[in-house]
Amino acid sequence: MAFGLVALSGCRAEPGVAAYVGDQRITEDAVTAVVADLRAKNPTPGEESAAPEARPPAPAPQLPGRGEVVSVLVLAEVCEQVSAEQNHQPRSQVQAVQLAQQFGLTPDTDYVRRVADLYTCLSGVPTGAPVTPTDQDLADVVAAGREAGAIPADVTDEAAARQLDGEQFRTALATRRALAEVVAAHDVTVNPRYRPLEFPVLSFAGNAPAVSVPLGEAGTGAVTDVSTPDPLAGPADS
Repeated sequence: MAFGLVALSGCRAEPGVAAYVGDQRITEDAVTAVVADLRAKNPTPGEESAAPEARPPAPAPQLPGRGEVVSVLVLAEVCEQVSAEQNHQPRSQVQAVQLAQQFGLTPDTDYVRRVADLYTCLSGVPTGAPVTPTDQDLADVVAAGREAGAIPADVTDEAAARQLDGEQFRTALATRRALAEVVAAHDVTVNPRYRPLEFPVLSFAGNAPAVSVPLGEAGTGAVTDVSTPDPLAGPADS
């Protein structure tokens, strides 16, 4: 009698490794260091020393989690490898200060610097012509928009799809396709704890994902970002 054995040969799952890009390892220690820097340089109001006459605390920024850090480290490694292989040169220089304002983080945060470097690197990766969305693409972006609270309840799905289907959205679809091909060619393996791992190439206001590129194996509980879509080549305007 067969009991549904699953072959594990060929899997890469060393202890302490968050992801692999080819033969390069992204360790859990590296992820922890970025997360620790985030928390140290961006304390929540409750972590700051409060004066006796406590005034109402300002809303704390939502700090990126370990999964978001892993996605940045993975895609940055992929971009560095493909740029070196194909001699891609950045077409724009993204400043950490600009991203810091968008994220609500201090400019000297390591995560902000890494994202700025990633956007700069990705600006040199060819993406091809904008892609005409399928019905499923439009349904997905509308669903993401509703989940993010970016689409008013009284707006129909059809009306929302017409509004969202523009140059930015079609450029984001082209970017997703190009990056998915690059990721697939660089043998990305992600620790199961971070799956499904995705990186947003277009976001709604408030940094909610609208269009994302998958990194590594599929999983459950996907994340997506959308608002007024912004192209990957530069930071989104929120």
